[in-house]
Amino acid sequence: MTTTLASPPAAAAAPVTGQLLLTGLTKQYTPTAKPAVDNIDLEIHPGEFLTLLGPSGCGKTTTLRMIAGFETPTAGTISLDGADIGQLTPDKRPMAMVFQSYALFPHMSVAENVSYGLKLRKLPKARIEEEVSFALTAMSLADLAQRAPNQLSGGQQQRVALARAMVMKPKVLLFDEPLSNLDAKLRVQMRTEIRSLQRRLGITSIYVTHDQDEAMSLSDRIVVMNAGRIEQVADPGNVYRRPASIFVADFIGRANFLEVEATELSGGKTTVDAFGKARRVAVHPDVLADGEASLLIRPESVIVEGAPNRAGDVQGDRGRVLSSVFYGPWVEYEIETEIGNVTAVVYDPLPENIMEPTDMVSVSFREDQAWVLPDR
Repeated sequence: MTTTLASPPAAAAAPVTGQLLLTGLTKQYTPTAKPAVDNIDLEIHPGEFLTLLGPSGCGKTTTLRMIAGFETPTAGTISLDGADIGQLTPDKRPMAMVFQSYALFPHMSVAENVSYGLKLRKLPKARIEEEVSFALTAMSLADLAQRAPNQLSGGQQQRVALARAMVMKPKVLLFDEPLSNLDAKLRVQMRTEIRSLQRRLGITSIYVTHDQDEAMSLSDRIVVMNAGRIEQVADPGNVYRRPASIFVADFIGRANFLEVEATELSGGKTTVDAFGKARRVAVHPDVLADGEASLLIRPESVIVEGAPNRAGDVQGDRGRVLSSVFYGPWVEYEIETEIGNVTAVVYDPLPENIMEPTDMVSVSFREDQAWVLPDR
């Protein structure tokens, strides 16, 4: 289903800013424990959709809870539009959160759930009805207004939770892994709707997930976290193609890492020997000249072609297919080469061109998509 957005009530057109600044933010649960969040600095721009991404225990949820006011920082400050909000309780912060568990009131109807926060603000009844009507229409829930939460599907319940947050017109909208309880197809649909709605309303949004696909498809920028610290803050394209570290490269998508020596550093590029040829590829600024480094090649950037002679030794650009798995739209190969095994993905393969295990192949890669990182 595609969400159709109605025109908001006049009051909804009031501009929001929503610039957040985290400075030295730290959370340490006991004096001897390793910090869950370790002295992070981060600026979230007005109207931005920013995702905190990382493995379990990296500190992303703790960071979100400190922003929301559910956790008290051990050190550091949180400011919103230039004002320190660190001492404000959650209900006093101009924010709204969409939870993983939906957190709907089971004894209230859909409309009552959505209107709950507005009633606490003691807004006029007519204004509440207008705001709720807009929110329900925007989330394709108007026909379900009188149903109880237990009469709704998981996707419908998540829409109610989003409508309840949206109707409060927060300066900042917080998402705590809101789609993890939905099936794969519905997750794709819901993240499209969330992004469309966020762009329409221009609300600063912070989204926590461990799902790389969600982060890549939703975000203006991604904050990759590891062990309580920020590894990289960048747009999705740069996080994927120009990761700041081997951790980021390995966590985002799939990657081949080949040990190389970086020579002739100049103009943001270096020369490396790979698959029997000297190649000029882009290089991370921390890579040292004539030092050991890691060549990052994404599987879809590996070029695989059948060798005229399907027997022989692994050397130069010749490799041996170790495994070949056909997935329909693509075929995935594991290939032995003289500088290490590589994974290759070939899209839309012709059946007669699919290689089999033990076949010899010619191996290369798109040099413009490769990236040299400091060694592990």
